[in-house]
This record gives sequence, C-alpha cells and structure tokens, in this order.
Amino acid sequence: MSIDLQAAKRRLIVMGVVNGLAVLAALAALVAYFRFHVGWGLAAFAALLLVGLVAQIWFIAGLRRADKGA
Repeated sequence: MSIDLQAAKRRLIVMGVVNGLAVLAALAALVAYFRFHVGWGLAAFAALLLVGLVAQIWFIAGLRRADKGA
C-alpha cells in the first residue's frame, strides 16, 4: 500500500506549525526563567520540548500507519 501524499503533506505542515510554536513558546519560557526569574519558566520549557517531541512522534507514527495500510 502506498502512502497518501496529500495526507502526509498535511501532517508535515501540522507538525511543522506545532514545532514552530513550541520553539517560540519555549524561548519565551527560557527568557521568563533566566531574565525575569520566574520559577515556572523552566518547567514550561521542559513541557514545550515534550510537546515538540510528541508532534514529531505523531507525524512518524502516521506515516508508519499509512504505510501498513491501517
């Protein structure tokens, strides 16, 4: 079974947007932590890194699932 290119492209765009927003928010969290000494900034940074990682796993899992025909 072949991969649906339109669906893969849509998933890639969604993953890219989520990763881009997570990077911007993570940078803001780092600024809040280091510049303004806000305690939750480091936890927010770690959580946003996890969001970006999960978005990439979601993208890859979708490609693997489409390749198996499920």
